[in-house]
Amino acid sequence: MAGFLWMRLAILVFVATAALHPQRSLASDEDPLQDFCVKDTTQKLHVNGFPCKDPAQVQASDFASDSLKKPGNTSDALGVAVTPANVLTFGGLNTQGVSAARIDFAPHGLNPPHVHPRETEILFLAKGTLLVGFVTSTPDNKLFAQTIKAGELFIFPRGLVHFQLNVGYGAALAFCAFNSQNPGTSQVAKALFASTPTYR
Repeated sequence: MAGFLWMRLAILVFVATAALHPQRSLASDEDPLQDFCVKDTTQKLHVNGFPCKDPAQVQASDFASDSLKKPGNTSDALGVAVTPANVLTFGGLNTQGVSAARIDFAPHGLNPPHVHPRETEILFLAKGTLLVGFVTSTPDNKLFAQTIKAGELFIFPRGLVHFQLNVGYGAALAFCAFNSQNPGTSQVAKALFASTPTYR
């Protein structure tokens, strides 16, 4: 009988503790535990993120990047070039919870339907005219699409299928910001029809 009471008490304490301290849902990368943690490219350690460079070895140049300076090559079949500035290409972003990208569009260029599973994206159109949009999740699958012009912004909510199409008369240029150091990208068509291993 005493064991049964202790079990009931333990369950009650567990339920009360869970109710008073619910797990929180994260809307972006975890908050950093120090001022910075520049990615150490010499480590072979596998962690969720990247190991930190010794702070004594960090320089101002670790926090600068020219990766979005040059236009991308838009001569592919889609007429688009996405140039990322994320933790994989810019070590100073490690643990900061942000990244960016440059998107160059040839005339009629298409950044095809894709998702970013770990982030929300905000797009600033620097040049040209784009048709942009996203589709909500089921059961509605509602399309929100709009034509934007240079100087305008559009937001793509986390994890939703979205696209950009150059509907202007010339090239277009956009810059995007993400609330993740490594937002990830999955193109819908490639994920369905060109995954590995292939299904037969």
